[in-house]
Amino acid sequence: MLKYIYKIALILTLLVIISGCASIRYTDRFSFFQMADTQFGFFNENKEFSRETRNFEKAISETNRLKPAFIVICGDLVNKPGDMAQINEYKRIAAMLDPAIKIYNVSGNHDVENIPTPAALQYYQQHFGPDRYTFRSGNIFGIVLNSSLIKDPAKAPDEAAAQDAWVRTALEDGKNSGSRNIMIFMHHPFFLNSADEPNQYFNIDLDKRKIYLELFERYKVRQIFAGHYHRNAGGRAGNIEMITTGPVGRPLGSDSSGFRIVNVDGTSVKHKYYPLDSLPERLNIK
Repeated sequence: MLKYIYKIALILTLLVIISGCASIRYTDRFSFFQMADTQFGFFNENKEFSRETRNFEKAISETNRLKPAFIVICGDLVNKPGDMAQINEYKRIAAMLDPAIKIYNVSGNHDVENIPTPAALQYYQQHFGPDRYTFRSGNIFGIVLNSSLIKDPAKAPDEAAAQDAWVRTALEDGKNSGSRNIMIFMHHPFFLNSADEPNQYFNIDLDKRKIYLELFERYKVRQIFAGHYHRNAGGRAGNIEMITTGPVGRPLGSDSSGFRIVNVDGTSVKHKYYPLDSLPERLNIK
């Protein structure tokens, strides 16, 4: 009798182990979508936002069809800071997302102003949630930053200093989390093509850029995702890939409105930008 009990216990233990391995494999292989610049009002100088509505509804519909693990929208959710009509339309469409798919908002300069103030930051937090936070999904430890505070902290120096201190704690948490990938999500790219490119409107100034990139390198960050440019761009700084994604809303270059599909397989991260009218039939991560 005891022999049979031992056999049953052994079989149950093996089933638990197999189930656990399957779970690990599942969380190691998945896809997520990176979007940017829904920017309601930009097509028509804040007069109306029908084109942004069509584009974002299409993006959410395709997300519901393809079923990624999550989506992250890298800033400029609206075009006019504090405009409640634009904010409400963004939130109305975002609420159409399948509840099983998590959405992560990132603040952009059109959400908190080019030079953020404490009042603008509070207003954003009231309507969209925190402007800096971390999240876990699968084997990713995501760190969301308010890049406007890095770009120009002049009117909110205390908030910028608090974020500078917080990001070090977040990176340490990521290091100790057991995650296989620490990723940064923000609005402004640190650079478009080259880590030593000159300062301009679409990147972070060199002095701040150098500090952050060196910090991220120490913590083995391998991907930084951003928007802001309304075109696709990318480059490398050591082991870090800077990925700048075109807009769901109005493009400013040759790239059509669309979003990026990111496939994660362990520590392998591959990604491709798709126009809204040329999305794949299915995701290629099983």
